[in-house]
Amino acid sequence: MRSYTIGRAARLLGVSPDTVRRWADAGRLPTRRDEAGKRLIEGPDLAAFAVALATAGADDDGTDEPYSSTRNAFPGIITAVKLGDVAAQVDIQAGPHRLVSLLTREAVEELGLAVGMEATARVKATSVHIDRGE
Repeated sequence: MRSYTIGRAARLLGVSPDTVRRWADAGRLPTRRDEAGKRLIEGPDLAAFAVALATAGADDDGTDEPYSSTRNAFPGIITAVKLGDVAAQVDIQAGPHRLVSLLTREAVEELGLAVGMEATARVKATSVHIDRGE
């Protein structure tokens, strides 16, 4: 499963790296250290924290900055993947925004989408398209 640096997690959560470090230091967000001593956050832990943060409200995020979307692109983290026989549902937490996309099961499998992965939801009119993060 993918792990995220403090800086990348901060971008996905829409806060500063210092805010993420404070959350980690306070025990709100579990981290581990890699071989070089850099702190990393496991994808499923970040996904769960993103949902909890959004549920608690944006007042808890430690910043006064507004959230915005550039060209209707919402970078975030996948928090749920529900597969049916033909269709699938993918939930993305992008800062305080929860986006849900309905797509084919085949598309989810081809993209290899899973909880904890970085992804970008792109919104055009009434449809949401998902780009897999690297």
